Amino acid sequence: MSAAEEAPQTPDETAVVPAVAVGRELRFAYVAGVTPGKWIRRWEERMPDVPLHSFMSDDGAQLSVLRDGSADLSFVRLPVEREGLSVIPLYEEQPVVVAPKGHEVSLFEEVDLADLSAETFLDVKELGGPAMALQVVASGAGLVILPMSVARHFNVKDTVARKLTGAPGTEIALAWPSDTTDEVIEEFIGIVRGRTAASSRQPSAQQEKPKREPKSDRRGTGAAKKPKVAQRYAPNPDKGRGKGSRKKGKR
Repeated sequence: MSAAEEAPQTPDETAVVPAVAVGRELRFAYVAGVTPGKWIRRWEERMPDVPLHSFMSDDGAQLSVLRDGSADLSFVRLPVEREGLSVIPLYEEQPVVVAPKGHEVSLFEEVDLADLSAETFLDVKELGGPAMALQVVASGAGLVILPMSVARHFNVKDTVARKLTGAPGTEIALAWPSDTTDEVIEEFIGIVRGRTAASSRQPSAQQEKPKREPKSDRRGTGAAKKPKVAQRYAPNPDKGRGKGSRKKGKR
């Protein structure tokens, strides 16, 4: 299930900002195709005192932004080198084949990779990334395989994209340096994973909340307690007996 389809949540006015968050800000990067808007909104609702900054990075820089300190976390497209990183897979992406407008693949809703064996496929990395690769596809030089979200993000004119079966998919994950984990990062991870503000795994929910003072007795401390009411009726002697157990006498 795509994380983009999660149901919206309402702000939790009782959430307590972790002490480590005082004077802190959080920065994250994301590759093309990731739509972080829903996570940003939830962060602003729950952690309004911690500024959140985001920026898009290309696939080649998805890890370097963590190594050079530009970002605290990064939404990456797997596979990646995981040494020194904590990585949480989030969701799989639907692959598509992108062809020039008018190509026969446009006649179908989805295409199997085996049926395209005679086609010329272009290497997206060699062409400098998806934006440039799609421009080359539009010229009629060949086809490319991309995640559907990436093809939609760039949306180059004079190209068509169709779902592709039989091709390996890609996966989006959240990564950050293992030695930098703190309560602020844990809070963001929980939001991305769909935890509610009241979840016991959220650092903000684990903070001790101030106890409410007990309500004062409106009658005052000297008010006498209400006496117990005496029993008004004698116990029923027939209670618990079977039907007809009471002797009937003449009236």
